[in-house]
Amino acid sequence: MRSSKAVPLSLRGRLLRASAVILPLVIVFAGLALLKAFHSSLENAEASQARLQVYLLLGAIEVDQGRLRLPDRVLDPGFSQLGSGVYGFIHDPDGRLFWRSNSSLVLPDEMVQRLPSRALNPGQSLFSHLPDQQLYLFQYPVIWETAVGDMRFLISVLRSDEQIRNEMKDFSLQLLGWLSGVCLVALLAQYFIMRWGLRPLDLMARDLERIEAGDTDRLDGRYPMEVQGVTASLNRLIDAERKQRERYRNTLGDLAHSLKTPLAVIRGAGEEGLDFDAYRQQVDEQAQRMQQIVQYQLARAVKSEGRMLAQALLVAPVVERLLNVMEKVYARQPKEVEVRLDPTAGFAGDERDLMELLGNLIDNAFKYGDSHVRVEVEQAGGVLQIAVSDDGHGVAPRQRQVILQRGARLDTQTPGQGIGLAVALDIVSSYDGELEVSESDLGGACFRVILPGEKLTPTA
Repeated sequence: MRSSKAVPLSLRGRLLRASAVILPLVIVFAGLALLKAFHSSLENAEASQARLQVYLLLGAIEVDQGRLRLPDRVLDPGFSQLGSGVYGFIHDPDGRLFWRSNSSLVLPDEMVQRLPSRALNPGQSLFSHLPDQQLYLFQYPVIWETAVGDMRFLISVLRSDEQIRNEMKDFSLQLLGWLSGVCLVALLAQYFIMRWGLRPLDLMARDLERIEAGDTDRLDGRYPMEVQGVTASLNRLIDAERKQRERYRNTLGDLAHSLKTPLAVIRGAGEEGLDFDAYRQQVDEQAQRMQQIVQYQLARAVKSEGRMLAQALLVAPVVERLLNVMEKVYARQPKEVEVRLDPTAGFAGDERDLMELLGNLIDNAFKYGDSHVRVEVEQAGGVLQIAVSDDGHGVAPRQRQVILQRGARLDTQTPGQGIGLAVALDIVSSYDGELEVSESDLGGACFRVILPGEKLTPTA
């Protein structure tokens, strides 16, 4: 069975989904807080109204010979109307009923008997909700000074919670409508904010498509600071990929151009009428040469930019090893070799790059020098300087820049001419170094290379 992986959500989809979950939760909590605050304000208003009615009863009380007297009608008409939702009671400290309003006749006696509270002291008050009876209770104890002594009694006011329930219901419906609208508007605003905030990513995607289509070669748009690090990295990646493509293209071109000479020699040998052994020897020599050319070009093709993380290595042993090889290769054309090596000079790069670079330069010096070759290695701070000189015919000033150009050849007849310099130039460029061609004091050419270096301690 083929396993299919779920397609990951886009950033916009992730943000919208998170907003669709979190924002309603925030709205719900805000709505609950508003409902609680509104309910508290209604209860506070209810308590204030009940306290005012207690004060009205106090103002209407008269004490005559130790007995309470209240008029048939008090200032608040709610106490006189049956089922008005406002009820008043006065009890003595023992819980006996002194007085009850006419409106309270609809209430059951059991509830009236449970009203007195002995937990209150004079000056204190009690406000509570009786949800089972759908009433609010406000109680206030009083000490009344009379000629025969102090008289204690408890005033209780009951008020129906119907008005608060209705107001809470209306407020809840209105709040639900408003908060639903706010949630919808907030989600729409969040969507447009996300579109605006993620627009640089859309622009970057379009710029990448333009790069893929060949309309441009890098990301040049104006991006926010948070995206600039990504665009800079992408530009570096694009530049590295482009350089790698150019390296492959140039390598293939150089390879095709370099193989023309050995192929021409083989073709010419077939036309010269040589015997089989001579023809075979010449073909073997050119086949070996072609193999060397292919190896050179493959090495160029896989070169990476700036291998600065490689461990530094001493240059002197590499130079001495290469000189020993060259003296054996050119044993029929012996040269006087002059060496000026700084034993502490180090190369901050790959040993294979250094071997290939010096091998090409020293090989050219042995090949085109008459009798004298000089190799100089010097370490100055973080810079490594290498100079390879010979006493040959040298390079004319007007041709010094030409031979350093990719694919340029001064002598296509001589095998290897131009390939070595092209490889050397690529290696030097990969380390952001320099390769200069000048006239040597020996009379020939001097190739001077500047590379990143490091001072090292020679091993015994």
